[in-house]
Amino acid sequence: MGAQSLAVACGALALCLALARAANPGFVVRITQAGLDYAHQHGIAVLEKELAQLKLPDISGDFRVWHVGKVQYEVSRLSLRGFHLPYSRVSLVPGVGLQVSISNAFAELDGNWRVKMHFIRDHGSFDLRVENVYIKIHLRLGSEASGKPTIDTSACSTRISSIRVHFSGKFGWLYNLFHKAIESRFRKILESKVCESVAKSVRSELQPYAQTLPVTAQLDAVAGIDYSLVAPPTATAQSLDVDLKGEFFSLAHRSAVPFPPLPLALPPDHDRMVYFGASSYFFNTASFAYHAAGALVFEITNSVIPKGVEFHLNTSTFSAFIPQLEEMYPHMEMKVRLSAPSAPFLTIGPDGLSLKPVVDIQAYTILPNSTLAPLFLLSLTGNVSAVIDVKSGHIVGSLKVGRLKLSLKHSDVGTFQVRMLQSIMNVLASSILLPRLNERLAQGFPLPLPDRIQLSNILVGFHQNFLLLGADVQYQPRGRR
Repeated sequence: MGAQSLAVACGALALCLALARAANPGFVVRITQAGLDYAHQHGIAVLEKELAQLKLPDISGDFRVWHVGKVQYEVSRLSLRGFHLPYSRVSLVPGVGLQVSISNAFAELDGNWRVKMHFIRDHGSFDLRVENVYIKIHLRLGSEASGKPTIDTSACSTRISSIRVHFSGKFGWLYNLFHKAIESRFRKILESKVCESVAKSVRSELQPYAQTLPVTAQLDAVAGIDYSLVAPPTATAQSLDVDLKGEFFSLAHRSAVPFPPLPLALPPDHDRMVYFGASSYFFNTASFAYHAAGALVFEITNSVIPKGVEFHLNTSTFSAFIPQLEEMYPHMEMKVRLSAPSAPFLTIGPDGLSLKPVVDIQAYTILPNSTLAPLFLLSLTGNVSAVIDVKSGHIVGSLKVGRLKLSLKHSDVGTFQVRMLQSIMNVLASSILLPRLNERLAQGFPLPLPDRIQLSNILVGFHQNFLLLGADVQYQPRGRR
């Protein structure tokens, strides 16, 4: 029973840890009211086009007029000439989602009419103007099991205040009767059709577009990023927040990250349309993924040393600092293998981004038969700072190495003064290793952006344990560059 109780307790603890980890995102996207207003402009333009294509059914019926009798009528070939939405706004409904309010909308349409009353028959055309249309739309935001966002219409109501009809024909008194008979039917049909069109537009336009938000992004042959939603989007009084997993992973073998994301609370900034909060967890999972994939290993031989560097990677060069090399391995090429014994973790604070990596430097002699003879193993530590920017929707960066410190971990060639190798290792780090790393960082990591979105007016800020990126957005319709 004791073992069973211990197993249950361990299982409960593991579940609690998993739930706690899931509660904190590694990456947060915040859309401000300015961003929603910009998106709303494009959404209303799409809805206006959808409403202008409404298909209205023919209307027929009859009614009785006192002292006259039964009047039969038919209205056909109804055609909308336009549906205009001049005034609208989108607002946040905390804890619920979004509300779109449209006021003073109007529509114009025409069609044919036919009427029959005893021996009187007449037909012709008419023009109809629908005025003071009020539409209220509630949008529900959610997420799928795959982590993709969802958006749907949770409620819609339409109210039409005025319908004006102008008939062509000879019997004015009859048209007045006819107008009164069909006005209410026009109103009911249009109010119903408008909300049907809204729901269709959300399903066919807005929902598919929301799902262009990338859930995963492959970076290279080694790693990818998981941008799946960890919870449905949250509407507050000032913004719409989307919590993402924000986790790098190895393509070859995805393993659990051995450290949890810390709480991520963005500051109440609203000068930009959108903000991205990238936590230290987000960046450190990149180190973990690349280290787990064996990608943080660099081998340097004489052939890769830049031409401007005035030394050769061979025992003749190193014998000036390790005299015994000249006797043991005279005039032989060397290879240096740099690797990180553990994933280097960075720190983000108000002053910027920094890390203190530990690098093992294993030096070899390349023997005449191409085999390697180990020479010595050094440990290199140092301070590294980073510069972060955003270009073409990617987080890009570059590293700058500060002071480096060497220590000897093992030697196969006897004792020597490690400090004498400091200048050579500085050259290897600054002229070979650092350019390789910066070349990869210059390619950047894509931000979670839906299709055809470009960023502008970008700002970068540093906070405790997270990086804050702010930007305005520009939507590029299809066919435009």
